[in-house]
Amino acid sequence: MTKIICLFNHKGGVSKTTTAFNLGWTMALKGKKVILADFDPQCNLTGMVMGFQRVDDLEKIYASAPPNNIKDGLAPAFESQPREVSAVECVAISGVENLWLLPGHINLAEYETTLGIAQELSGSLLALRNLPGSIRFLLERTAEKYDADYVLVDMSPSLGPLNQNLLTTSDYFVVPLHPDYFSSMALSSLANVLPRWKTWAVAAYQTEALKTADYPFPEPKTSFAGAVIQKYRPRLGKASTAFQRWIDQLTSGLRVILVPALERAGMLDASSFKTRCGLDPWTPVLEVADFNSLIAFSQEHQVPIFALTPEQTGQVGAVWDQTVTSMQTFQKAFEQFADRLISLTD
Repeated sequence: MTKIICLFNHKGGVSKTTTAFNLGWTMALKGKKVILADFDPQCNLTGMVMGFQRVDDLEKIYASAPPNNIKDGLAPAFESQPREVSAVECVAISGVENLWLLPGHINLAEYETTLGIAQELSGSLLALRNLPGSIRFLLERTAEKYDADYVLVDMSPSLGPLNQNLLTTSDYFVVPLHPDYFSSMALSSLANVLPRWKTWAVAAYQTEALKTADYPFPEPKTSFAGAVIQKYRPRLGKASTAFQRWIDQLTSGLRVILVPALERAGMLDASSFKTRCGLDPWTPVLEVADFNSLIAFSQEHQVPIFALTPEQTGQVGAVWDQTVTSMQTFQKAFEQFADRLISLTD
């Protein structure tokens, strides 16, 4: 059965897109069939995978039949079209087998207000009751088409109704963090918001109108699949002293603030978590340094950091040798991350 995993933090700039892309590629190399779903209206993941640099590039792929992006895929539900929501035509990502992109749409945010109204009214209006369950329905139908093992959902940095729906109807969620003050503050906010979202989802699932909708609202069962900490400055093979202080503070915040809140909300079984991946749930499942220019090269050439070539970076000799060392470190970290995530979700 397909597992839907959200990468979510309402704090922006925490490398959700980079994480999704490199993780998806790594899981595909391990034999898993993976769909990367771009639910961020900024469409950074779509642009990165498809090499787009302008809005005009994105607009060329819209309004196709069958639908080839998230907004057009959801249109039957959100625009009351006389057809059922069906699988979206995904884009095969070159360079690796079993990895696809479910493209985003820059106007996906147009559906957010309507979705918010539908979720507040809990299906009391007949015309809106199909909306809350339609997103999970679309992802499941698309996953079935490609026989996908995983759907990795790249989300926008917001606490809006779209993210509320995506996270609560997913199977698992990962929280990306940066070693800084703002990520530390975000943990307190997440500890308050996520349990409220779970309470809402339970109530929605028990609402008769949503149970009998064309796209029934699924039983909420999302579970925390760990935090990742990225983009710290390395020194002598590990985080510099200043960044390590923030990493320690984030780990403490996970242990004292977020993990207990998720346990109380039924969004984490700490004992099962440790049994499955060998870590306490407050220990990051991925820690990886900032690789600076390698990220830019990766985005330019639409390949993960560890798949870059000397020609793509323009590096030779000792400089390339050092780059290879960094790439291998990055690859090892993501392979370990993928293994842990597979163990947690299998």
